[in-house]
Amino acid sequence: MLRGQAGGSGGADIHSEDHHALLLLRDFEQSGQGWFWSTDVSGAITYISDSVANALGRQRAELLGQPFHTQFALERDEAEDSARTLPLIFSANKTFSELPVRAAGGNAEIAWTITGRPQFDRQRRFLGYRGNGVEATERLRSHRAASRLAMYDSLTGLANRHRMGQRLVATLTAYAASQRPCAVMMIDLDRFKQVNDTLGHPAGDELLKQVAQRLQSVCEKGVEIGRLGGDEFQVMLPDVEDRGRLGELAKRIIAIVSQPYQIEGSRCVIGASVGIAVAPYDGLTSEELIRGADLALYAAKGGGRGQFRFYSSELHETAEQRRRLEEDLRDALVAGQIRMCYQPLVSARTDMVIGVEALMRWQHPEFGDISPAVFIPIAEESDLVIALGEWAMRQACAEAMTWPGNIRVAVNVSPAQFAHPNFIANVTQSLAQSGIAPDRLEIELTESIFVNDTETTERTFTAIKRLGVRLALDDFGTGYSSLGYLKKAPFDKIKIDKGFIHEVTVPGSRNPAIITAIVSLARALDMVTTAEGIETRDELALMRELGVDQIQGYIYSKARDGAEVSAALASGDWVIDPEGPARQRAERRTVLRKIGVIHEDHRYEVMMRNLSRTGAAIEGLVNVPVGTQFVVDFGEGQLVVATVRRSDDTAQGLEFEVPLVDDGAGGLCTRHRVAPYVLLAMGMPAPGSSSGPVVALNKGAQINLPRFGTASTASIARTIRAA
Repeated sequence: MLRGQAGGSGGADIHSEDHHALLLLRDFEQSGQGWFWSTDVSGAITYISDSVANALGRQRAELLGQPFHTQFALERDEAEDSARTLPLIFSANKTFSELPVRAAGGNAEIAWTITGRPQFDRQRRFLGYRGNGVEATERLRSHRAASRLAMYDSLTGLANRHRMGQRLVATLTAYAASQRPCAVMMIDLDRFKQVNDTLGHPAGDELLKQVAQRLQSVCEKGVEIGRLGGDEFQVMLPDVEDRGRLGELAKRIIAIVSQPYQIEGSRCVIGASVGIAVAPYDGLTSEELIRGADLALYAAKGGGRGQFRFYSSELHETAEQRRRLEEDLRDALVAGQIRMCYQPLVSARTDMVIGVEALMRWQHPEFGDISPAVFIPIAEESDLVIALGEWAMRQACAEAMTWPGNIRVAVNVSPAQFAHPNFIANVTQSLAQSGIAPDRLEIELTESIFVNDTETTERTFTAIKRLGVRLALDDFGTGYSSLGYLKKAPFDKIKIDKGFIHEVTVPGSRNPAIITAIVSLARALDMVTTAEGIETRDELALMRELGVDQIQGYIYSKARDGAEVSAALASGDWVIDPEGPARQRAERRTVLRKIGVIHEDHRYEVMMRNLSRTGAAIEGLVNVPVGTQFVVDFGEGQLVVATVRRSDDTAQGLEFEVPLVDDGAGGLCTRHRVAPYVLLAMGMPAPGSSSGPVVALNKGAQINLPRFGTASTASIARTIRAA
């Protein structure tokens, strides 16, 4: 500090400027308006005001010599994801201003802002810091509250779109250099709009809060969950790329979100669809990753909702095709492209056909047969589902009238059709125009019709039963309150979902016990039971043993057109001998697509004929010994090690080292993938490139000659056609 000039006639003035300055600084400290601090070159405290020492619950003497960063901690903003720390800031030897800090221990309710200035000697050697601080608890609390409002959803308390976007960009940027993965899930609620429309927006808000709580309960620590707006949610999973793990989490999310809710005394049932994309495999930027997850979500909703999908490059083409189908579906009914097929319902005791289930089919002029699993969800998202449903009811009744009087016809009715004001009129008109007896018509409903549990639903049930029409509860056991439905609704039949049939004969399976309970319940309520999806003889034998009344599945017949059904019934009773494999095995899917197999330093193009979780059959290589190991390349980084267990001429049977996992679309995929930059380094051909049947990898290195010969495309085609 500066010294004042001596006053008076030569005597020293005790009221010097230094003394005045010291008094003023002490008064300032004692007023509580601010405080002072200093450190040495190592960051140890050399001075600190008594007021802040007291706030820290310490004596000033105790703090002297202690590192500054052990007594104070940096106060972080909600929006800040910085890696800054006090030691890092102090090591820069630069001035900083209004840095928010809290006590590192003790009273964490008090906050300050500190300003620091580095001190140097004449040789510009750093000596330490001097600075001041200001109590700023309320100001920082208000700032935090404002920041939270900007970064978090006020309704659910989850991160909002802005914060989720920031976090994803920051995570992908940080992970890019170390090539770490990051997964994103997009979640959309199914049937949420119906809740808003029927129960009101306050009920919808309460439902969203409960959904948020359920998502938090099912997601692990470290997972970021956000609400993007409306009924859209997002989950970000840093360092996760295992699609087996992601698929299981998606299933848990769908299951827990689909459980019933109690809202303002009303019971609500909604669902959820999930789309998943993973960096760096599905995109490197946040825009690419979100676009991929959105496409996967769209595919999940298009596949029937209540499902999950992983992103794949094929989804771009699928989305375009779906747009085309939506346009073409409007003309399909008028153009006569929609027809009815019928799958037999067979007595478990006599093998006699006692009824059929009506199933719509669409013969598209360009794409051929379109599965109802594809076009029905498209119809449900538009106004077409009502027109299709009404046509199906009339057509099924008209065709059934030409069959013997003991044959019933079951018609599926969507929730939208069931809730439509003209539904009962359509059923009544279909019965009258066809002349069919009402008890020969069976309306199949799923639990989703109870989504709002309204009086309208009960009135519709009453009207149906007054007509004499039978009711069947389809997919029983996939919901969460089926017993409640059975108590309220006058069902005549329970259809046991095929999910309970899967692995029913596997030792240790609990499914037989569940089916036994369902059969006992149905008998107590005077209801018939039908087991769906029976394909093998051991499944059929077990269903008979458990007392199931009716069987539906490929063990007896696929869906047949009306003319075939009429011909089979013309001669009298229609009895079908069961045909199928003896027992369940790992499900094999006929795929017939080109894939790659890698051996040593060559990649061979082959045709895959079928696929299961544990293996595949390929066609296209000759002279391949049993025991040969390949790396199978399914595309898009999906590589799996496989061993040849069977080799015959141009065909090989492969066993995978690691089983495949469910891809959410009824298909299979590898649990892990190889990143694009690794594939590039391996010399793998680019997707869609016409590189020929054999490609040399690792170009630039010493390349061996191909070990195996390749069969011609023509010979492969002949073999496949013969099979």
